Amino acid sequence: MSAPAPEAGPSPYAPPAPYAPPGAHGGAGAYPVPFRPRSQPRRHRPWLARLGWALSLVAVLLLGFVGYLLVFSRLQEQHVQSTAYRTFRDQLANAVAPTGAAPDGAPVAVLDIPAIGVHQAVVVEGTGGRDLMRGPGHRRDSALPGQSGVSVLFGRGTAFGAPFARLSELRIGDRIQATTGQGSFSYTVNAYGDGAHPIKDTATARMVLVTSDSGPLPAGTVLIGARLDGTPQQNPHGRPAFTDADRALAADAGALPALQLWSLALLSAATAATVAVRQWHRWAAYLTFAPVLGALLWCVYENAAALLPNLY
Repeated sequence: MSAPAPEAGPSPYAPPAPYAPPGAHGGAGAYPVPFRPRSQPRRHRPWLARLGWALSLVAVLLLGFVGYLLVFSRLQEQHVQSTAYRTFRDQLANAVAPTGAAPDGAPVAVLDIPAIGVHQAVVVEGTGGRDLMRGPGHRRDSALPGQSGVSVLFGRGTAFGAPFARLSELRIGDRIQATTGQGSFSYTVNAYGDGAHPIKDTATARMVLVTSDSGPLPAGTVLIGARLDGTPQQNPHGRPAFTDADRALAADAGALPALQLWSLALLSAATAATVAVRQWHRWAAYLTFAPVLGALLWCVYENAAALLPNLY
């Protein structure tokens, strides 16, 4: 007697049937399966990405300029002051320090104002924007400290070391010491003023210190007057005429062409660096172009700063 044949059924090795909800194939309780179209990829907008990169680059450059004005310009001024102090010290030792007209940027005096923390600040000739990047400046048409007449000294209040930032803290009776090729002289503070109210003093030998007001964007000036204690030295006169660039809060218009040239050089170097990064070894390109770009950016910032008010 033969064995009964096995009942037909699903093979244990067959793959499981796909799941279908009740009624998916019709019949009672059937409901339609909703159609879900494929999500369309978002369209790429290259102009928007480029605009974002451009705005980000502008923001970085502006922040870098602020950092240059508030931090790195101070280091630049300190380096120039150190060099100018050694030069003027040697001139005093050899009795060749200027007592009359001098070239722009040349050291002409050393200033000490203990009440506001100014110690051995070298005063340079000229009050233009570039002159005041070096330190306090002597207005070219005025007397030198210690001479008969009015000696006018300008100083920045925010950038490039801000030597006169605390000028408004001086009080009547505070002392100012100045050393020139004619000797050392002491002044006593005796008056205050501003751009709208200049100092009126009949003393034959006096000094006027000028800086910007304390606002973020200077709109006015602060004036401090002081009288010489003792007998003034001879004033040789014969100094150059006063120019518009020497006025308080004046901008150095001559820096604009230089700014354009340095900006063009920076743009060219940045373009060359971009090509080098793509065509050359990336880190080699970075090491090659980083110092060049840094130096060019420094020159751009320096010339842009010269366009700001000279007392800023």
